[in-house]
Amino acid sequence: MHLFEPEFIFSVFGFGVSNTLLATLLTDIAILLFVYFGVKNLSLFPKKVQTFFEMGFEYFYTLTEQVAGSRVGVIFPWVMTFFLFIFLSNLLGLIPGFGTIGFFHEVDGTRKLVPLFKATTADFNTTLGLATVSLVATHALGIKYTGIKEYLSRFFSLNPIFLFVGFLELISEFTKLFSLSFRLFGNIFAGEVVIGTITGMLAFIAPLPFMLLELIVALVQALVFSLLTMVFMSILTTSHAVEGGEH
Repeated sequence: MHLFEPEFIFSVFGFGVSNTLLATLLTDIAILLFVYFGVKNLSLFPKKVQTFFEMGFEYFYTLTEQVAGSRVGVIFPWVMTFFLFIFLSNLLGLIPGFGTIGFFHEVDGTRKLVPLFKATTADFNTTLGLATVSLVATHALGIKYTGIKEYLSRFFSLNPIFLFVGFLELISEFTKLFSLSFRLFGNIFAGEVVIGTITGMLAFIAPLPFMLLELIVALVQALVFSLLTMVFMSILTTSHAVEGGEH
């Protein structure tokens, strides 16, 4: 049975270590290895591995530049970091044995499997944390690039009409927090449940089509989260004067 909440494996000085925390550490190690092998032996005449990495980074950089313009240097690292972390987290959750290897313990006379690892993005705590970081960084950049006065003017005004519009805008900022987190969590957790159910009935051939589908979902959800963050950052770091000039 798949649970919404993570399960604790052990504790260190009173701090509980859950299976999603272990999966997060595994994801961090995967990112470090990804970066290490990506920058190892760089050459002016790239080979296949370097070409692959350069194509991926160039795609995101060009896309960010088209959306954010001169702010690409600040927004791109956020976009790339979110994409790498979410995509690798999703991929690790699809590795055979991930979420099924663990230990049993007794609960009300029934043996229950506690997996050592649980997909990081299948834990709502993680996706809510990612969405919070995304929104806080977005608003911090908004204040930095437009100034505190213009930033506040987006939400507050002495004009009743603009004040009402600003109130709606403020509500939309809170809804972004939940839409980003629930979208990612819902898709990954649902896929985990489907694959677990199919594997429980037919352990070998039957799960393969669903795993291929989840590979696509893993990529799409990482793209959606990172690209939405890019758009939100671009909008909030653009001053009203620039928006008016563009229109």
